[in-house]
Amino acid sequence: MGKFLRLSFESFRFAWQALKANVFRTILSLLGVTVGIFSIIGVYTMVDSLEANIKESLSSIGDKTIYVDKWPWIFGDGDYPWWKYFKRPEPKYSEFKFLKDNSENSTAVAIMDWSTSVARYGNNSYNILCQGITYDVNIITDIPIVEGRYFTTQEIDAGRNVAIIGGEVSEELFQQVDPIGKQIKIKGQNFTVIGVQEKKGKQLVDIGGNPDQKVYVPFIKHKRMFSSGNLYGTIIMQAKDDDKDMVLLESETKGLMRTARGLRPAEDDNFAINRPDAAASAISGIFSSLRVGGFIIGLFSLLIGGFGIANIMFVSVKERTNIIGIQKSLGAKNYFILFQFLFESVFLCLFGGLFGLLLVYLISFIDLGSLDIILSVSNITFGLFIASIIGILSGIIPASQAARMDPVIAIRAK
Repeated sequence: MGKFLRLSFESFRFAWQALKANVFRTILSLLGVTVGIFSIIGVYTMVDSLEANIKESLSSIGDKTIYVDKWPWIFGDGDYPWWKYFKRPEPKYSEFKFLKDNSENSTAVAIMDWSTSVARYGNNSYNILCQGITYDVNIITDIPIVEGRYFTTQEIDAGRNVAIIGGEVSEELFQQVDPIGKQIKIKGQNFTVIGVQEKKGKQLVDIGGNPDQKVYVPFIKHKRMFSSGNLYGTIIMQAKDDDKDMVLLESETKGLMRTARGLRPAEDDNFAINRPDAAASAISGIFSSLRVGGFIIGLFSLLIGGFGIANIMFVSVKERTNIIGIQKSLGAKNYFILFQFLFESVFLCLFGGLFGLLLVYLISFIDLGSLDIILSVSNITFGLFIASIIGILSGIIPASQAARMDPVIAIRAK
């Protein structure tokens, strides 16, 4: 084993010396691999960053949740049959209370609705998304309070004039003033600010609206302002732990909603039960297709680079035929010669791959607004693995040819 490792190291040293002796040729050889790895890992990195951003936005609307609504979320091909759903009734506050009182498979039940409006404080004004919520929304989705506090159940049930404002709303309306305890005006009504949400910053996709631009108020108060007291909205329910609990909750909710609406067994559901994880699955399918497309495009560049390296390796074998003959006449084993050229081919591809990864890493510093580009360890590993495979495939034939040379004929070669 020790002899094998020593000879392998010697092969490595010969390969390194050969690469250093032909620096310009080495650089030209690895350019094709550099472009190929840059294409593949660049696409993978961009797709992963986009997917992470969108999934983070999806997670903001609740984990292990279902949404009871009038309209179903439909993903994939085909027309959306809106005419089937247009006459459906909106989920009501009374149905929310019925689900909350009777559901055994949920950890939290809430109802919410939202409307666009303008918030004012003194001479300052700001366009907001005013969202009416019930108490359990804080359990289902994270509402991180950095100043003040969250609503009490009494404030929610009584529909009091209290509000939690987003970080951007706080900055625009209050500047350097402490907002807690101050009053803002929405639709001509005064609301006391009891809390300020942590500023999240811009995101590529803000599903459900940017929380920095939101003002949360009690659901009943919101409906009195924007819907003349008509208490309807979207009901959200959170399951306990795993997929089995999600199935149980979905089945239970369907039965409870049919009971609440007095539907007969032969009648179709006049409500929709939507799952955000279905959206996440659809998005993952789209991005998987993009990854495959990026790999195929980059593979063409890698193949061209691989042919270039194979050509260089054949030239290298021809140039060093005399040296191969001398090495074999002095007792060098076939695998010593094979490894010598195979290492050289793999090193060329690895160097090319490293340069390609370096270019992707440099691109990650470009400011693309709300999109953070992150070169992951898995993509780096995958890039180096692909480069190594191309190196082995490009060098195996020239290396085998060199290993099988007759030492007498090789020494006489000019």
